[in-house]
Amino acid sequence: MNRRTYYAPTGGHPPQTQLLSDRAVFTEAYAVIPKGVFGDIVTSNLPFWEKTRLWVLARPLSGFAETFSQYIMEVSPGGGSDRPELDPEAEGVLFVVEGEMTLTLAGERHRMVPGGYAFLPPGCDWQVHNDADAPVRFHWVRKAYERVAGLEVPEAFVTNENDIAPSEMPDTEGRWATTRFVDPADVRHDMHVNIVTFQPGAVIPFDETHVMEHGLYVLEGKAVYHLNQNWVEVEAGDFMWLRAFCPQACYAGGPGPFRYLLYKDVNRHAALRPGAR
Repeated sequence: MNRRTYYAPTGGHPPQTQLLSDRAVFTEAYAVIPKGVFGDIVTSNLPFWEKTRLWVLARPLSGFAETFSQYIMEVSPGGGSDRPELDPEAEGVLFVVEGEMTLTLAGERHRMVPGGYAFLPPGCDWQVHNDADAPVRFHWVRKAYERVAGLEVPEAFVTNENDIAPSEMPDTEGRWATTRFVDPADVRHDMHVNIVTFQPGAVIPFDETHVMEHGLYVLEGKAVYHLNQNWVEVEAGDFMWLRAFCPQACYAGGPGPFRYLLYKDVNRHAALRPGAR
């Protein structure tokens, strides 16, 4: 497998001479947060994390993301956390885009480098530390796990994108493929965080319209996306949120592959009453 590169923000602050307008869009059906937004002024901090800052890409909010939160974490050398997750019902996925870190999972240490992926079920015992000499940057996707009587909670695991062969979408001549970290038939999982790859010129040839909410962070390349009858240009470092049933299609612009980290909620009944499944 080819080793990949991944876009990661580094912060900073634009000069006073920079134009104010950008590609940021926020609507009731979708949002586009361009990479230029991720400066020092919009970072956040978390309890019990040392030498760490983060950019919040999505959070549950009326009129915005409903099922998940997503952060880009930046942990400086010597930083990390022994109490990273304070919600015992939250599951999570970590995906490293720059640098390296040590994930301790149930007492076992895992060295995670770019492309590294970890699934963390609710209530599991984990810690993260940066023992290297440069910052590590990684995505942290969180969701309240929806338990189902008779189904066990899925186990934790650690892997790397470079160790997984992408699955080609049918009838696309290999131009559209998905790197799946979880078996789609495993209904214990109520979210998928995958990597989607389009070769230059590849398309989603119809407006997808479905129940899954999406978070898309562009890891590499550029494309034009069709979102609720509007065309928007996106490139590496941009984030898109798509509400359930928002029509969506895309055209990969080249010259290299267009790739994104994709969150979606899956495998659960639609709630018919608040708090019920």
